[in-house]
Amino acid sequence: MSITFANTVNFNNGVSKNMAISLRREAQKKAIREAILDATRNIVTNEGWQAVSIRKIADAIGYSLPVVYDYFKSKDAILEEFVKNGFAMLTKEVTQAKSKLSEPTAQLEAIGDAYFNFAFKHREYYQMMFGLGMPTCDRVREVEEIGNFGSTIIGIIQGMMTPPVIKEQTILKFHTFWSILHGLTSINMVNIAATPNQLQQQVLQDAIQGFIKNINN
Repeated sequence: MSITFANTVNFNNGVSKNMAISLRREAQKKAIREAILDATRNIVTNEGWQAVSIRKIADAIGYSLPVVYDYFKSKDAILEEFVKNGFAMLTKEVTQAKSKLSEPTAQLEAIGDAYFNFAFKHREYYQMMFGLGMPTCDRVREVEEIGNFGSTIIGIIQGMMTPPVIKEQTILKFHTFWSILHGLTSINMVNIAATPNQLQQQVLQDAIQGFIKNINN
């Protein structure tokens, strides 16, 4: 049976309508997902991570509990999303800081500054990124975004260590460096309302320079 021109037009119109409906649904899903994350971020900013609950998020966005559960199965699943997004953002900023310099020592110092600034610029993200403490080695391997952050710094450290470089030594130095950054950031985040002052910045640089001097020990 032949298909007339009119039938073809109707068919195309049907496809176009279906595509339009599909696009609207996808846009709505994306909007709801973003609303859930925005509501969570607001709760964390104003009340802290412990105050977050699926019910409170549902109330904030004006949807029922099942709708929120359609997107995130638990509070921890929401936290996981912030961890991934946060480390992707952090990696971007430390990579940009690294790219402006060619000498490894200067790169590590610049990364330290970028890390510090990121933590205070995106305080709520940072708090959620470390809501369950420092990521373990297994966690670094499991979550691509954390692994990318680690690889950025490990590459620099590896180039600074006197050959032959043992992988375990490089990983150890990376975690030492990260512990310095996170430790100082956490201490200052408790005591500082807005951003670190000059003294805190100097303490950070002094700690990084001490790490660099002992990198081969």
